[in-house]
Amino acid sequence: MFFLDGVGIGNANPSENPFFAAKLPALRSIVGGSLPSLLNPFQRGNRGQVLPVDACLGVSGLPQSGTGQTALFTGVNASQIVGKHFGPHPYSSLKPIIIEKNIFRQLIQQDKKVCFANAFPQKFFDYQKKKRSKLTVTTLSCQQSGLRLLDANDLENGRAISADITNIGWKDLGHPGVHPITAETAGQRLGALTRENDFVLFEYWKTDHAGHAMNHAEAVSILEVFDECLGAVLSEVDLEKTLIVLTSDHGNIENLGVKTHTRNPVPLLVAGNRSEDFVTRLRNHAADPDLTHVTPLLVEFLST
Repeated sequence: MFFLDGVGIGNANPSENPFFAAKLPALRSIVGGSLPSLLNPFQRGNRGQVLPVDACLGVSGLPQSGTGQTALFTGVNASQIVGKHFGPHPYSSLKPIIIEKNIFRQLIQQDKKVCFANAFPQKFFDYQKKKRSKLTVTTLSCQQSGLRLLDANDLENGRAISADITNIGWKDLGHPGVHPITAETAGQRLGALTRENDFVLFEYWKTDHAGHAMNHAEAVSILEVFDECLGAVLSEVDLEKTLIVLTSDHGNIENLGVKTHTRNPVPLLVAGNRSEDFVTRLRNHAADPDLTHVTPLLVEFLST
């Protein structure tokens, strides 16, 4: 599962939406060459398809990461519970829900082997000991599910992926032994993790960062880095045996004309093993799917 922070479906305008300016051969290869847009949100190819998913959840205001990620990774409408969108970290009253219903815990309870592929620098662990850093939905889910967060040693040994994919920032984080790699190498390593686990999640936050920065060149670059990684994963895994899911928590990068998040639907891309079955089940659950439908369906899907 690829979680891309801050990616919505926007207009097919390359000056506004970097998805239509970037070279994205891997992504396009999944959906038949055409990317989703607000006018044509449904796209299908030989490898898979993409459909729009509501991120507003029946609540006014702009969707935020704390509530959006809670909904995505637990199946619970967090925005309706707290009466607003909230972020970037989860609202305090949502923590018991995250602890009980997060996707890692649910799969571990089914004796599935799971992996959060992102590596964290020592500074992150030091901050946690000092209680100076708030946890995101994904890191809180790992901590409370007994799932070890991967570190610099895992990254050096090729058993984890950097949040920036290429390891570029790790020297400045105090890890000179972590050397830069290509996005292709990162994708190969991510693909290898899928052969050792029943469920692997990789989180890419740079998409949301680029959206807030409103920097078109940066946005195009980070999308192309991700696409190179995705292409390597597609080459590394057996799509007859592996289901690939890609989605987000709210819109942002698809409209560089605004600094804020958007209320656009987010893409849900599925490819590979039983992807048609996955989409059929999704539509049977909801005519207009939203973020709350993803985790329950993934848990159901992996149990059958």
